[in-house]
Amino acid sequence: MSRIGRMPIAVPAGVTVEIAENNKVTVKGPKGTLERVLPSEMEIKMEGAEVLVSRPNDLKKMKSLHGLTRTLINNMVVGVTTGYSKKLEVNGVGYRAGKSGKKLTLNLGYSHPVEMEDPEGIETVVEGQNVIIVKGIDKEKVGQFAAEIRDKRRPEPYKGKGIKYADETIRRKVGKTGKK
Repeated sequence: MSRIGRMPIAVPAGVTVEIAENNKVTVKGPKGTLERVLPSEMEIKMEGAEVLVSRPNDLKKMKSLHGLTRTLINNMVVGVTTGYSKKLEVNGVGYRAGKSGKKLTLNLGYSHPVEMEDPEGIETVVEGQNVIIVKGIDKEKVGQFAAEIRDKRRPEPYKGKGIKYADETIRRKVGKTGKK
């Protein structure tokens, strides 16, 4: 029983959901338009101001696709209404983030500054010198770009230097001690 897959997706006012053949779903809202081709086995239909997803049979593959399909559509609806954002923190002496135009410049203790271009549909905002906020309407792209920024200098366990998510906790280790 897919508890998530059975839940209807409420479509707020100002959002239109179109379902074309081969389960190509297009969601238009105040923040933009998202489209995605979903598994063709799932049956997606509009009923009033709700989207319902149903599966053809109870095979394991269908059960797993059921919840996934529903969540993907829900993420699209939330994306075009409120949008998604991820907050990253840059920790470390001399580690800084800066923004000029569409270019994000990171000083991370390397011999050169690391420059990253904002991908299409994604916007980065730098607050102060050590907080980066990645915003966009596509949850997948926001998470992916945030992960790519974090990969430039992952947090290390001894001093906690590096780029971490705001809600991430770093497991600290004790440094080595000298002999007596």
